Amino acid sequence: METIKSSADITRVFSQGKRFGRGSNMLLVLEREEQHGSIGRVAFVAGKKLGNAVWRNRAKRRMRAACQQLQMEWPGYDVVFIANRHTADLDFAKLVDGYRKTLGQAGLKAE
Repeated sequence: METIKSSADITRVFSQGKRFGRGSNMLLVLEREEQHGSIGRVAFVAGKKLGNAVWRNRAKRRMRAACQQLQMEWPGYDVVFIANRHTADLDFAKLVDGYRKTLGQAGLKAE
């Protein structure tokens, strides 16, 4: 799984991507144009209005760990996981299960 590094790419996913989920399991999915053999990319976003740097980093670590536990591969897609105020405090098993369901709604299945 590759990380989306440029802010322009993340902005493109926010403006053109489709939103799935609610609550602590929000994500945006955008199909990439160069889909032929391209690897899926992922980003984890926690806005400043949600808390201080410690809270935001904890939320991103938990989202990253949940994504790794799901062992997802989605070639040809950019996926942005969005933290909210419950992400850092929610039971980890519920967080993983919620992301599994939300990714299923988006048409991206776990292996």
